[in-house]
Amino acid sequence: MSAANAPAPNDTPQVLLEHHLKLLRLPTFLREYDKMARQCASESLDYPRFLLRLTELELLDRERRATERRIHQARFPVVKSLDTFEFLAIPKLNKTLVLELARCEFLSRRENVLLLGNSGTGKTHIALALGLAACQRGHRVRFTTAASLVHELIEARDEKRLLRFQKLMASYELLIVDELGFVPLSKTGAELLFEVFSQRYERGSTLVTSNLPFQEWTEILGSERLTGALLDRLTHHVHILEMNGESFRLKQSKRKRGPEPNP
Repeated sequence: MSAANAPAPNDTPQVLLEHHLKLLRLPTFLREYDKMARQCASESLDYPRFLLRLTELELLDRERRATERRIHQARFPVVKSLDTFEFLAIPKLNKTLVLELARCEFLSRRENVLLLGNSGTGKTHIALALGLAACQRGHRVRFTTAASLVHELIEARDEKRLLRFQKLMASYELLIVDELGFVPLSKTGAELLFEVFSQRYERGSTLVTSNLPFQEWTEILGSERLTGALLDRLTHHVHILEMNGESFRLKQSKRKRGPEPNP
């Protein structure tokens, strides 16, 4: 701390205290100490309890800010939770397993999750909700679509930073790859995507959503050999959620249109 930035010796204790709290990076202390001091005085609480309450507030606020950072860094297109998911609309979905996965214990075991089913059945919603739960429990998460990830990989290769980008993808505790199967991949794209999954094998958890059953993945990846090797890695330690049913979006569209007229 330079002499120019230090408070003058005759400054009041309050000014000195606030200056020190800023240097110590205790924003919740700084914001709450005066109100908490008056509250504790009115309750005749001693100094240790006053400090205990302040430190609890600081820790809670610090964890809230850290969670917000993790959610921001995950790059979720929207934030969704399991509270807003209509489990009754997809009766085949194993709700017990979904709630178990939301505890995020599978991350410490480096297990994968595959969500398979036709379009519009809430696969992305479940993926986002599990990603949010992981962020709230202190895990580093990244969300992307298969097409976007392949685009980033090819761009990184062209700019000679592929190794650095691959290390970044391998570092997340949970990598969510949405919409595998919506867009066929080029040979290069499929090989680069396989490399990401391969580098994460037994090192981190990968969650994949797809509208195609396994036997049709060759159509996306373009090679039976590559498809077999990819499925071998993804399904070694895996939880599979089957989500076939009527599309939520189709049902909402039908509700808006009203009942079909009788012929």
